[in-house]
Amino acid sequence: MDWERARYFLVEQQIRPWHVLDQKVLDRVLAVKREDFVPQDKRALAFVDTELPLPCGGQMLAPKIEARFAQEALLKPTDKVLVIGAASGAYLIGLIAGLCEQVYGIDDTAEKVAFAQAGVQRAGIKNVRVEQVDELLSYIGQAPFDGVIITASLDDVPVKIRDVLSPGGRLVAVIGKPPVMNAERISRGEQGAYHEVALFEYSLPRLMQKKEKATFDF
Repeated sequence: MDWERARYFLVEQQIRPWHVLDQKVLDRVLAVKREDFVPQDKRALAFVDTELPLPCGGQMLAPKIEARFAQEALLKPTDKVLVIGAASGAYLIGLIAGLCEQVYGIDDTAEKVAFAQAGVQRAGIKNVRVEQVDELLSYIGQAPFDGVIITASLDDVPVKIRDVLSPGGRLVAVIGKPPVMNAERISRGEQGAYHEVALFEYSLPRLMQKKEKATFDF
């Protein structure tokens, strides 16, 4: 396969039509090898416009959503960013690692953490730390964060996770109930108030917490 040609068409046929026009994000899509992040037995499907099942459970986000999330997080070079659902967002982590200062990825099993770490290592990315936590929406860790991206859907974003945002921080997640869900950006004002903006319609599988189920429900 001509990987670079496929990457070019990924940008022109999938990413741009999804209103990803930030050149910094497009440059990352062209620079970061998505085939290093997908399951190794699915490398030939690295540029297919669909979610891919993961060997550790769950599924990897479609490339257009990864790029759109990276754009909508409005990242700055000095930002510290948290990705909740590191396995599903492994390539997303690779994209945003070049747009901010530090990325922290979390997931709920050792297998998912290992999957995300493997992609980061193959890509030679150094400013990423991935760790296992039991309760994904109760993580405080290295808070506050300038950006938070959640790679599965929620009925709503709980206050505890909103509160890990620094003043001026942004959180991107898919919120709602099937069949109607919307990607939203939640921004925290300098005085602590939150402002929500609907970005686009999209559905993702639900993020399940440990008290409900030990893993993502896909």
